[in-house]
Amino acid sequence: MFGMRKAAMTPDEKLIQMTQTPVAPLICSLSVPTIISMLITSIYNMADTFFVGRIGTSATGAVGVAFSLMTIIQAIGFAFGHGSGNYVSRLLGAKNREYAEKVASTGFFSALIFSSCLAVLGLIFLNPLVHLLGATDTIFPYAKSYMRYILIGMPFMATSLVLNNQLRFQGNAMFAMVGIGFGGLLNMVLDPLFIFSLNMGVGGAALATIFSQLVSFCILVVMAGKGSGIPVRIRNFAPSKEMYLQMVRGGIPSLFRQGFGSVATAALNHCAGPYGDAAIAAMSVVTRVMMFAQSVLIGFGQGFQPVCGFNYGAQRYDRVRQAFWFCEKVAIALLAITSIAGIVLAPWVIAIFRDDPEVVALGVRALRWQCGTLIFSAWIVPVSMMLQTIGKSRPASILAIARQGLFFVPAVIFLTWMFGLTGLIISQPVADIISFAIGVPMGLSTLQEMKQQEQILGLNGT
Repeated sequence: MFGMRKAAMTPDEKLIQMTQTPVAPLICSLSVPTIISMLITSIYNMADTFFVGRIGTSATGAVGVAFSLMTIIQAIGFAFGHGSGNYVSRLLGAKNREYAEKVASTGFFSALIFSSCLAVLGLIFLNPLVHLLGATDTIFPYAKSYMRYILIGMPFMATSLVLNNQLRFQGNAMFAMVGIGFGGLLNMVLDPLFIFSLNMGVGGAALATIFSQLVSFCILVVMAGKGSGIPVRIRNFAPSKEMYLQMVRGGIPSLFRQGFGSVATAALNHCAGPYGDAAIAAMSVVTRVMMFAQSVLIGFGQGFQPVCGFNYGAQRYDRVRQAFWFCEKVAIALLAITSIAGIVLAPWVIAIFRDDPEVVALGVRALRWQCGTLIFSAWIVPVSMMLQTIGKSRPASILAIARQGLFFVPAVIFLTWMFGLTGLIISQPVADIISFAIGVPMGLSTLQEMKQQEQILGLNGT
């Protein structure tokens, strides 16, 4: 109820809340629904892996191959959602609601058009797409069945993410949670029904996903106009060069982050392929588990982003810095606990998804290595979110592509060539360490810049 009351505020009340109330409790209140949304999303992503894992190792590998496609869809949704959403939050902070309404609608309909075109192309070239993403001959039929349904639902999946992010950046995270959360829970119910009861196999898991996403889409469209929220209306679709430029600045880091994530997953599948379906299946399981491990951090960071955007737009740089350091302390504590738990419980965690001894053995090694460097994300993720939200697209983009593109892809190719399976397993930890090294000066210089802006404006520092 607390979150719903916040969402029903007038625009002026929302501005006062975001720019004047104490930072720590504000971020916590905004983070609760986003954390729940991220956990539910991660759980239902793992649910696909869990139920498909009952079919066989090749089927589990197919989910890993299709994950690259899912990441492309996320790239579109996050690019348009973050690009329009953080621009909207700055406009609301500057009390320019009329233009914010145009930005929100333009972001939504642009994503709908773009994702629909890509879905048609994907269906036309489905066979080469499945091979391109790293499917072996034995994985191919499962991956094709899964990806066909995902492409059909691609427009709804991408635009649901746009609406979800726009709601978060407006400070209406509770409404976003309702839409995404209900769809996620529905997916977990439908997975065993479609896969086993209706005997649809891997394709049933994908059909359950797109049906659930369609339900989420409908809920989010309704929620967008509730309370102080900004509804999406076709009459507000007003694309312009300046508007797209601002959305690109805010959204391109997400596009790079998720887009390179797709490239990274495909590269991982290709490098794992020579070691058999078990290697692809093991890395697929580890990828899903690590997404779950980071979901609380990302959800907490998403609670920070509207606070960052509103206050940066209102030139309250002291509050932006205060909010960042609060997030940093929480992130370190969360990931330290998660890392220890992951290292200790690795054999049990991997065995939940697939009882193949070879999958378990490889998965345990990879999970423990990745948990060992998970703590570095406590700096990488908040800094990336801060840079993106305040419109620093160039450093945000560099940091966004560092972990799963700039460093991971070369690492997985070179290290696997040099050290075989061991190189495959340690490639992500190596990329994490290098990404942290470049993220430190980026974050510190931006915080120092805001401190100097405070002094120029005569504001009190923290």
